Amino acid sequence: MKLNLIPAALLMLMASGCQQTKINYPMTKKVDTVDVYFGQQVADPYRWLEDDNSDETARWVAEQNKLTFGYLEKIPFRSQVKNRLEQIYNFPKMSEPVKRAGRYFWFKKDGMQNQLVLYYSDTLGGEEIELLNPNNMSDDGTVALSAVAVSHDGRYLGYGIARAGSDWNELYVKEIATGKTLDDHIQWVKFSGIAWYKDGFFYSRFPEPADGNALTESNENSKVYYHKIGDNQEDDKLVYEDPQHPEWMFTAEVSDDESTLEIYVSESTSGSALYIKDLKNNGQIMHIVDGFENNYSVIDNIDGKLLVLTDMGAPKYRLVLIDPAKPESKNWAEVIPEKENVLESVSIKAGRLIAGYIKDAQSHYEVYSLKGGYLHDVDLPQIGYASGFSGDKSDNITFYQIETFTSPSTIYKYDVNTNKSEVYRQTDIDFDGSGYIAKQVFYTSKDGTRIPMFIVHKEGIKLDGSHKVWMYGYGGFNITLTPGFSITQALWLEQGGIYCQMNLRGGGEYGEDWHRAGTLMQKQNVFDDCIAAAEYMIAEGYTTAGNIVLQGGSNGGLLVGAVVNQRPDLYGVSLPSVGVMDMLRYHKFTIGRHWATDYGTSEDSLQMFQYLIGYSPLHTIADKAYPATLVTTGDHDDRVVPAHSFKFAATLQEHQQGPAPILIRIETNAGHGAGKPTSKMIEERADLISFAMYNLGMMPKY
Repeated sequence: MKLNLIPAALLMLMASGCQQTKINYPMTKKVDTVDVYFGQQVADPYRWLEDDNSDETARWVAEQNKLTFGYLEKIPFRSQVKNRLEQIYNFPKMSEPVKRAGRYFWFKKDGMQNQLVLYYSDTLGGEEIELLNPNNMSDDGTVALSAVAVSHDGRYLGYGIARAGSDWNELYVKEIATGKTLDDHIQWVKFSGIAWYKDGFFYSRFPEPADGNALTESNENSKVYYHKIGDNQEDDKLVYEDPQHPEWMFTAEVSDDESTLEIYVSESTSGSALYIKDLKNNGQIMHIVDGFENNYSVIDNIDGKLLVLTDMGAPKYRLVLIDPAKPESKNWAEVIPEKENVLESVSIKAGRLIAGYIKDAQSHYEVYSLKGGYLHDVDLPQIGYASGFSGDKSDNITFYQIETFTSPSTIYKYDVNTNKSEVYRQTDIDFDGSGYIAKQVFYTSKDGTRIPMFIVHKEGIKLDGSHKVWMYGYGGFNITLTPGFSITQALWLEQGGIYCQMNLRGGGEYGEDWHRAGTLMQKQNVFDDCIAAAEYMIAEGYTTAGNIVLQGGSNGGLLVGAVVNQRPDLYGVSLPSVGVMDMLRYHKFTIGRHWATDYGTSEDSLQMFQYLIGYSPLHTIADKAYPATLVTTGDHDDRVVPAHSFKFAATLQEHQQGPAPILIRIETNAGHGAGKPTSKMIEERADLISFAMYNLGMMPKY
């Protein structure tokens, strides 16, 4: 089923409507706020927009939304785009089953449900029992599950919920056999798991913020607690804190055999220290690794030794065995050495190690003995991104799923003993991906570095420069962009557009060296990589300047803002979402200081300040013609606070010299993106696509 045919009169309106006239933006007052950095004065005239509790900010938000939605409502095919997105999205979604304590657990969402529902069965393929349905927790679908953990004995489910997209979580406990929710209720949890031990669990939380400051106040003094089932939160036992380092954050995990408590200590998003506690003997907290230069992930506890995935001495990661009695790195035993590709994950199944690698941003899996002897590859039935292989480590049956640019996840059952995969669940969807090709190309950035990019388009297109291109990038925090299905790109492809996904430096595609090449005073490399991707698409005849959409969110929103400020001529549409736009003040809000290892801060040194202000999206706006821009953010975003987008949009509106619109879409009861209900997600994507098509002069082809 396709979009309804659009009457010829509307097509004429649409074609003429793309010729923009200058918009009268709401007046945004300016204040005389000036900061001094190393003797240099920097004005911040829209500082007042940082106060998310003020009536004045609320009025500004209302005025901007009135302008934005008034503009979007005039796009003649907006409702058809939304209808088509709903048609594509209306298919059952399911995660791969995971076996825990003898039961199988999975998430499922039927059609247009707002949130995923947790189910279980006592046997594989047995009766499906609904265990936890967040759709019943709010009228508008804005309560989402943020964490789930089954106790080792299988009696309890610990789960966390987030309201309206906030990073703040509340923890609860449910008895699995009866489905009864217990009285346990824990608040002010953020970035914490649920680590079961005996009749309770470890978790970490922050102090309760001051009234009215929950969404902006800097989060400090993280502490690890133990909660016993049935106790009140105020009775929880403090397990670990470090008042000498209030900015450090702690995350707790427990080994499957409940012998070891693992505490990860971080001061940023890059690198962590590792402490442990012997739970069997109620030992003291031991420092296994100090410092934050590298990353560590404990896979398991084997005969009292820690099996650890780390990039210490191996930018592309290796697997080592650490004896807590002799934790110095010279004593580590190497199980799987560093290889050419990035070792992304390791799991234990049926006495074997399943090692997941990233090879040019695509998945590759290998199987080893517990001592590190190579056995064979996993013969993945599709090329794309595979994830899974979780569950009870003694079981020889596990599950994984593979996703591609043109098809949603297919779930496979994998027998570790026979190395055989078979389809467990395949999805029927109202989108035919067979007529499209996805290919990987490599282009050259400004400094000569070879950068990978995926390009997806209809088969048989002519490289005559006539195509509209949607480019997506991120480039930061060691995050790898891999092939994945999206209803946005599916609709864009149906309309004859080309979709590109850039694997920029700053990500994790080629390990820690690739990541660091896009951080601190090398951050410009990321922007150069993005600009070179657009120039490649033009040089190869896919498109022409001004016919490119650039989209990114969070750190990717920073990417969009910085790149478009530097090369506005390349792009016809700019879509920065929940972006980090004020590089001088980002570290002053919520968890922002933890990004400093990627960005540096304006207070580090004169050199760092000058570098940051030289690319900061907010501070590099000038009087010139910018492409059509739709900034998106949420009023409950407490990770990248909406003030970033507010100040950026106000400044861009002030300096826009061209006729293209500069608009900001501010979602209410929404945060950074995680847990956004289906209804809000589709509405936002419909607006982004409609805005892009309208401003590029595209007409729906159905």
